[in-house]
This record gives sequence, structure tokens and C-alpha cells, in this order.
Amino acid sequence: MVEPTRSVLAFSADLLDGRTFPLEELRGRVLLIVNTASQCGFTPQYAGLEALYREYRERGLTVLGFPCNQFGRQEPGTGAEIGAFCQKNYGVSFPMFAKIDVNGPDAHPLYRFLKQQKPGALGLITGGRISWNFAKFLTDRAGRVAARYSPSTAPDKLRPEIERLLAMP
Repeated sequence: MVEPTRSVLAFSADLLDGRTFPLEELRGRVLLIVNTASQCGFTPQYAGLEALYREYRERGLTVLGFPCNQFGRQEPGTGAEIGAFCQKNYGVSFPMFAKIDVNGPDAHPLYRFLKQQKPGALGLITGGRISWNFAKFLTDRAGRVAARYSPSTAPDKLRPEIERLLAMP
């Protein structure tokens, strides 16, 4: 019998440049996984995400951005355009991945797993569906999903949980 997946570290995803990145390489780090978009009312959250990354990366936090065009077609660009936008406007230095779907039949396996682990407040009704751009998931150092936050939750509000997870071995 195959043991069910219990960690995001079991997944891989393609970076903006097309290289496949195994999340296993981030073992031992706390992860903040966010579906992003460049033309959304929440897009300024990139600044807060980058601030968290810069403040906590030496202590073990990695932010992972996953562009998604499923909500109001607010991420229409190519990988190169998305990367340039994030760098120019927000100085994003955390890993950005290729555009993915987070809901529906073509949802990336990582997001299927995240939604299964933390279906959210309306999880039973919505099947864990991501409601909009900038939904956030935090994992512990072993890649177990510890928390889920709504798109409207400002990155700065995650500090207490990030601090708690970073303090754990």
C-alpha cells in the first residue's frame, strides 16, 4: 500500500524560466505559498511578501509565487513578462513559478494537495476552492500545511504564525 502524501515537499513545479524545481530542495524551510496576479487589486501584496522574505529568509522562510490567470484574467502575461513586472515594480527576489491553474480539472497537483490539507472556512461547501488571487498557505519545516489565509489577509498579518513556525525545529 502506498503511503498518502503528507508534505508539499513531494511536489515539483516549473519556475518562470521553465526549469523544474523539486520542492524537496526546500526541506527544513518554512514555506509561504501564494497564487499571484499582476493586474489584481491585491497585487501590491507583492511588496509585503517580499518584505517578509527579506526579513525572515536567513531564519528559514521561503516565499513561493505561483502566477494564476483564473481570476478575472488578471495574469495574462508570459513568464518573462511576469518576471519583469515583479522585479521592476516590487523587487521580487523570491522564487516565482510558471503560470498554473489552482482550481478545476487542470489544477496543479500542489494546489490540489494544499486545498485538501486546508480546505478553508467554506471548504465543505466549496471543495477547498481558491477564491481569488493571493490566497496564502504556510507550511512547517517538514512541508506540512500549517495554515491557510484568505486573499484579503495582508502578508504582515502572517508574522506571528511565521515566527511560531520558524521557532520550531
